[in-house]
Amino acid sequence: MTRVILDFAAIKDEAALHDALAKGLGLPAHYGRNLDALWDCLTRDVKGPVTIDLRNVARADARLARYVALLRKAAAKRDDFTCTSDAV
Repeated sequence: MTRVILDFAAIKDEAALHDALAKGLGLPAHYGRNLDALWDCLTRDVKGPVTIDLRNVARADARLARYVALLRKAAAKRDDFTCTSDAV
């Protein structure tokens, strides 16, 4: 099982988020580091089971909040993908 902790107290920009996701999920070298590429990887390339723990979500700015929404959408789509958070 893969478990990734994304703490938005430390993740301040998209580059840091992409770095954390690429490392934690073992994303392929061709990962394009954008919303569409992340969706493709989450729905095609990442093997489950996966748990993403989102921490300090309230600190995520509008750009990062789009990624939080995408992670939650992926969790709703996949039975082997869980996304937890400390805030809605």
